[in-house]
Amino acid sequence: MSGASLNTGAEAAGSATDPAADAANPTVFAVDADRLVWSDGRHSPEGYICASYSADRIALGKPIRKPFKFRSQLWVCVGILGGTTTIAKAYRLVPAEHFDGQATTYPDKTRDAAAARRDPNGFYHGMTVLHRGSKVVLCGPPSMFVPRVAAQFELFNER
Repeated sequence: MSGASLNTGAEAAGSATDPAADAANPTVFAVDADRLVWSDGRHSPEGYICASYSADRIALGKPIRKPFKFRSQLWVCVGILGGTTTIAKAYRLVPAEHFDGQATTYPDKTRDAAAARRDPNGFYHGMTVLHRGSKVVLCGPPSMFVPRVAAQFELFNER
């Protein structure tokens, strides 16, 4: 994720389907910081983004962890950058029958890992995964989820 510039704006300029967004210049969504708290997934409230982290399970061909809901769509986290601020990288989940593109598997896509990493829609774009016994597809480009910065009221507002 280093070196990538971020599309920012009112809450997030554009959307995950913004044609100007791509894996190298992801759309950024500002969310309540509580949604980015790490949890083991078993004890996390609905909507915890980091608890959906599933990159390890995707690589092993196992079902993904419980996805999170954002703007009426299901998403799964594939990367977490921590430190003083937590940033999560996630892909939308699309039912396989609704995916507009060539779906693939992790083993097939990683046969040429360099090409997979250069995919303008992101490394995981088009990968089929299991969720609740059904095949779904990760749809890129990925988006970044960052904590919303609380607006500070002006203490000395001259009128």
